[in-house]
Amino acid sequence: MRQPRLHDKNCPDNCEQVVYNDCMRLRNIPEAKEIVAKSPYVIKNPAERKGRWSAFSGGPLYVEIGTGKGRFLMELAARHPENEYIGVEMYESVLMRACQKMEGRPAMDPASRSIEAMEQEMDPAEFTPPENLHFLRMDARGLPEVFAENEVAGIYLNFSDPWPKARHSKRRLTSHEFLALYEKFLIDGGVLEFKTDNRALFDFSVEEFNEAPNWELRAVTYDLHRDEVMGVDNIMTEYERKFSLLGNKINKLIAVYKKPSAEAEEETKL
Repeated sequence: MRQPRLHDKNCPDNCEQVVYNDCMRLRNIPEAKEIVAKSPYVIKNPAERKGRWSAFSGGPLYVEIGTGKGRFLMELAARHPENEYIGVEMYESVLMRACQKMEGRPAMDPASRSIEAMEQEMDPAEFTPPENLHFLRMDARGLPEVFAENEVAGIYLNFSDPWPKARHSKRRLTSHEFLALYEKFLIDGGVLEFKTDNRALFDFSVEEFNEAPNWELRAVTYDLHRDEVMGVDNIMTEYERKFSLLGNKINKLIAVYKKPSAEAEEETKL
């Protein structure tokens, strides 16, 4: 079955991608910009918090890049109230649904209601928004302008855009270019967890981590849902549920950032 693309980088910010099995169409949502702008769960002017995030949170800070409609982080934040979570999403039409879920507002249009029913979303009447979860509407490439050195304890990447063309490899969120970007704000020992059903992207990612001098792969699985260790307490994303139902195996890796010593950094500069 043909693999659906997860994102189209040419899609405008108020254009939502809807995946039905192996096909995709785009929907324009004019009200998305206003809903995101007014949401109390979206942090405005996040760069003003750079170096001061601990003053706004009660615990370690974790970031999901490409948070989508927020299902993964909502459940994770509810399980771990001792941590603070930030969901980063570039597209307003997608982030709009995360904001509406946090506010207990169901999707208004029939298409979105049908999709959420298939995804077995949480019942708005029973959902209590986690106080330790907020969102940023921005491009991930700007994160060093928002987070200072040693401010983030961990990163989650779930079903990121595979950018299949070789000339676009540096845009993949697990490329060495992005790994170097994460190093600017991760703590020593910071953890990165990555899940995808795209085997080519996963193999590329494993190779990137193996070649990165400041990263160590701690765990790798090519069939997460059958893995008796890594599959424990797994939180399924919207895409993970869809692709699993299609029979796709889910790959996952866990990597740890090892901050180089001052001496090693000096040798690198020479």
